[in-house]
Amino acid sequence: MNPQSRAAHPRSQSMWMFTLVTAIAAVTAAMAAGTSGLLMLPVWAMFVGWVAFFSRGLTLRDGLINLGCVLLGIVFGMVAAQSIAALSPALGVWALPTTVFIVAMVVVSLRAVPVMNNLVSYFLGLITYFAAHLEPSLESFAQLGGASSLGAFAGWFSHAVQQRFTRNAQTHP
Repeated sequence: MNPQSRAAHPRSQSMWMFTLVTAIAAVTAAMAAGTSGLLMLPVWAMFVGWVAFFSRGLTLRDGLINLGCVLLGIVFGMVAAQSIAALSPALGVWALPTTVFIVAMVVVSLRAVPVMNNLVSYFLGLITYFAAHLEPSLESFAQLGGASSLGAFAGWFSHAVQQRFTRNAQTHP
């Protein structure tokens, strides 16, 4: 185990540092949840963005890529919802599985795309859209995308602040 990952592991931290890192995450989560509420954004969708930030890589660049995949996943969900509605008269109960097959083929194929290949985040976006039970619209995208963006930012912020404290603790024991 390298020294940097050892320092991030709870058993290698002092109780004070462990508590501080935990409190940073909790305060950031509370602030993000409160902000979501004030902006009338779904708090659960904010947490989807938070999870997406941590899904791959922990840099601002990786977080933006992860968020981009979530946002595209939301768009794919909206297109899927419209496709299901359009195909239902002709395919009946087969409209859903047909659409899911096509969307899954597209999303899973994106694993071969350079950079924007975070399947977990694409599926988090799809889940976000379908869990919201909203009509496909720019307003729905703004609401879900805004909440997810807030969560991704909060995840990055929490991680960045935690890293600053743990780095300082390593250099000034």
